[in-house]
Amino acid sequence: MRTAVVVGAGVGGLAAAGALARSNWHVTLLERGDRLRGNGAALLIWPNGVAALQALGLSLGDIAFPMVAGGIRRPDGRWLVQADVAPLDGAPADGAQPLPTAGGGPSYQAGPHQQSVVVHADDLHDALMAGLGEKIEIRTGVEVTTVRAGTAERPAVGTGKHTFEADLIVAADGSRSAIRRRLAPQSAVTSAGYTSWRAVIPWYRAPKLAETVPAAGELLGAGHRFLHAALGGRGTSGGSTRGGIYWVATAPGAVRPEALATQLTLLRRWFADWQAPVGELLEATEPEDLVQQAGEELRPLPRRFSFPVGAGGFVLLGDAAHVATPTLTQGACLAFEDAATLRSLLRDARPGETLPLALDEYTLARRERVARVAKTSRRLGLVMQARGRLTVRARDTWLERVSPRLLDRAAASAHQWTPPP
Repeated sequence: MRTAVVVGAGVGGLAAAGALARSNWHVTLLERGDRLRGNGAALLIWPNGVAALQALGLSLGDIAFPMVAGGIRRPDGRWLVQADVAPLDGAPADGAQPLPTAGGGPSYQAGPHQQSVVVHADDLHDALMAGLGEKIEIRTGVEVTTVRAGTAERPAVGTGKHTFEADLIVAADGSRSAIRRRLAPQSAVTSAGYTSWRAVIPWYRAPKLAETVPAAGELLGAGHRFLHAALGGRGTSGGSTRGGIYWVATAPGAVRPEALATQLTLLRRWFADWQAPVGELLEATEPEDLVQQAGEELRPLPRRFSFPVGAGGFVLLGDAAHVATPTLTQGACLAFEDAATLRSLLRDARPGETLPLALDEYTLARRERVARVAKTSRRLGLVMQARGRLTVRARDTWLERVSPRLLDRAAASAHQWTPPP
């Protein structure tokens, strides 16, 4: 029986653990927390993420909702990249379909493009948990602190008290990965200079907004951004009990240490003069809705995402392998791509025979693409997070004069991905 240890039960770890188990690996899933849980708020899943989930045999079904409108505006409401407007509480007009924009929100064009969706993070977590099956051994409260990677031994990780060895160890333990620090010590997480806050306001206390407010879109200021999207329509949450309005706010600076209530007060102050729906959404938000996230990047990327050891080896997956700035909101999507690629390569791999070669193929299949997405996200982030009056004016002028299709093309490489067979 082929054995695998997956370290970390975030979305990437859950996807990888389930995929390996369905490919007849005996999987042990280790999680540092006291239980497996979602992180609240919601996630944008772009076409590449949807394709990766489908390749893993997972379907979001009716817990995922299409992005139904978009565009980019200034804080005073003036359009920079205009789109067809559908009411936030309603459905898309004329069968329009979204195309991704450089700012992470969808522009809106008619045509048969693959759909991007928004899903509540807790619903996504539940779907990934259901995909684990019954054969996975789950251990919580386990924090990996040691790594054994001698060439003559089986790969192993430990806690100081317990050692877990297997043919394959998947490091899905996040941006501060202890396993990556041991295997790729030259890579370090660096700040992008800003912090984001995410929240979902459930429909029962979401404000009723004017029909002119787009169902999804983005507002850009000087170093500040605000993205919003609807999780379904009011009173129609599909298979989810967690419908509502999702928003993301970004501001310059490091992670705030204050209590959530104080952070919410600061957000209301920073975005006080912005056009609808910003003020209304922040006013309807409660402190416990907030999820704070540092804008970060892993630089340089590890030279390898896989490390053959003995008859097996280690692989880095998700944020443990690559942390890109959140401009393109690709973190979860890239993790799903990693898991789908790993499943394809390891489906028939055997320890001591084809497994080391398959691990080498994993690096070849993933690193170039991830590096390209990270570079695109970094460059677009410099534009979207522009600060200073002259820089912001130049950015806004550029956005007003450039066709939305050119913006879409700038980010298309991130969203176009074909799953391996």
